This record gives sequence, structure tokens and C-alpha cells, in this order.
Amino acid sequence: MNDILHALFSTEGVIIGTLVPFLFVLTVVVFVHEMGHYLVGRLCGIGVSAFSVGFGPELVGFNDRHGTRWKLCAIPLGGYVKFVGDMNATSSPADSAAIEALSEEERKIAFHTQPIWKRAATVFAGPFFNFLLTVAVFAVLFSLYGRYVLEPTVAAVQPGSPAAEAGIEPGDRFVSVNGEAVESFGDVQRLVSGRSGDKLTFVMKRDGKDVTVTATPKITEETDALGNKIKVAIIGVVTNAEVGEPRQITYSPAGAFVAAVEETGHIIQRTGQFLKRFAVGREDKCQLGGPVKIAGMAEQAAKLGFEWLVQLVALLSVGIGILNLLPIPPLDGGHLMFYVFEAVTRRPLSERVMEMFYRAGFLLVLGFMGFVFWNDLFGC
Repeated sequence: MNDILHALFSTEGVIIGTLVPFLFVLTVVVFVHEMGHYLVGRLCGIGVSAFSVGFGPELVGFNDRHGTRWKLCAIPLGGYVKFVGDMNATSSPADSAAIEALSEEERKIAFHTQPIWKRAATVFAGPFFNFLLTVAVFAVLFSLYGRYVLEPTVAAVQPGSPAAEAGIEPGDRFVSVNGEAVESFGDVQRLVSGRSGDKLTFVMKRDGKDVTVTATPKITEETDALGNKIKVAIIGVVTNAEVGEPRQITYSPAGAFVAAVEETGHIIQRTGQFLKRFAVGREDKCQLGGPVKIAGMAEQAAKLGFEWLVQLVALLSVGIGILNLLPIPPLDGGHLMFYVFEAVTRRPLSERVMEMFYRAGFLLVLGFMGFVFWNDLFGC
């Protein structure tokens, strides 16, 4: 019995060691996303019927003075804000008969009777708040801890590597990668790691002169800070403390905010790049995971310390924001696609056509969920 209790409730156990960090990470990301929808919707004068973290049976909840039901539900794999006039939790528009059944007061605050700009702003606010959360996390971390950087100088070149074949030599200093200036060795890693198979142009400073070379990064398996096996692209150069001249950058609050915005932009760019390459079969399917993978990462992050867990929140928040902007109903991007059509044609899609899009979108979303679950359990 003691062994069972230890396995469940110790810091190394399933509940404290894995489930609690997982729920913390996912709940924060979902709550912030839905709060974006809620706050902007309320600012636009839209009524909110329900704010839920999780799906399925309600565990606890209460009604506020505006008539919104705030609740925590049993399945912690998402959440939703249901506005007045929504047919369901995905903000699918009710049919014309249901809209007609609304009272005059309800029509004034119903989501689907609002101007396009209010609906679009409310929908976009969810992913935007996810990006804001990431900026806020990095701003705080940079303010507290600064950033550890190495100079972009080559200490050694791996024999037979793309860098060796390109003629890169120890002592060379990276100036730019594919036209983008670099200031640290981390910048070089960032610009190379997601570009396997792409021919890249490197400008190197050698003996005071600029030398231009080309190299094609190759994929390799490495272990990240959380202990996960990941596949990244490398060209085969390393640095060290002697030539890299490690230093700690400290930031003022304003400087930390600017650096956080830049870092968030880099993450969005890399994620978008990954998704484009994945769509054409140029990325490893095992890089995508679902709840099981997230739970494992949360467990490892919690072992390393709270700041690592918060960083995982920031990274997951960006991913959720980007995925929700994909132009697929019932995701936020799907709604925005409909609003663009409505703005251009000056009329909404017909109920029949919209229902077809929603059904197709649901199948795509369910297929993606099945794919990442399969990866989690059997595929990788």
C-alpha cells in the first residue's frame, strides 16, 4: 500500500509529478485563450452564456451578475466561451429560426447579430491573448534572469559535416545566415535547426574579411533540455567558452519586453515554418504530440524547476495560438475566414454551405487529434 501511495502522490508519482504539472500548463493556456474571447466580447457588448475550462460534465461552477455561467468541467483538454445566440460551444451560428426565437434584448447582445469587426475582434482575441501570455512570460524571465549568450564564433568543425564541406573553419565568426544578421551562436542554431535539406548561405568573418559559403543542414537526433529525443538540422559546428566568450545579458523592464516580443516572434516564425514543411512531408511526424507528450514534458519541466514549467506554458501557448488561427472551422481561423468572405461579398455564407464547412472542419480536427494521440501511444 505504501508503495502505491508513493507512486501516486510523491513528487515523483503520477499525480503530483505528472498530472498536476500537466493540468497547470494546460489550464493556464486554455484559461488565457478563452479569457481573450471573453474580455473582448464583453468590450464589444456581446453577451456571454458560459465560460468553461474543460469539456463534459460540470464539476464546479457559479453564475455571475451578468448571467454568465463560469464552470470547471471534467475533461481538461480545452475550453470554450459560449456567447448569446451560439448554437453550441464552438460558436456555430444558430439557424434563422433559432435567431428569430431570441428576445429583442437577446438579439442586441447576440454574437451573430454583431457587426463583422466585433465578431472578428472577439474571435482573434483568443489566439492573440495566447501570444500575449508568451510575451509576458519571457518578459518576466528576462527581467529576472537575463539571457546567457555565446559569440557566434566557430571553435570546431565536425569532419565530414556540411560545414566542413562548405569550407567553414575554426575561428570563423558568423555574420549572417540567409541574409539575416546574427548576434549570438543561439541565433545561428535558431536559423539552421528547422531548415534540413535547404541550401543556406552563410557570411563568415575570417581574418577581417567577409567570406560567403553555402551549406545544406542535415537532420540529427539530439536530446533537449527536458530529456526528449528531438530531430533538428545542424551544419556541424560547435563553440566553447574560450572562443564563445559567454556572457550574461541583463535587461531593464522595457528592454525585457522588447526582447520578449522578438523571442515570441521567432517562435511563431519557427512554428509556422515547421507546419509548412510538415504539410509537404519534410518534417518528422513524431515531432507532433498530444496530451500524453505534453504531460511528459510537463513532468520533466517540473523536475527542473518552476521557471522551466512556466517556459513550457509560454511555448505551448504559442502553439495553441497558431493552431487556432488555421483556416479550419470550427477553429478561430475558420470563423475569421467566414468573416473575410462576408466582408468582401457583403453577405454571409448560406447556412447550408456553412454547415458543410463545419462538418468537414470537424472531421479534419478529429483526424488531427487522432493522429497526435496515435503518435503519443503507438506511432513514435
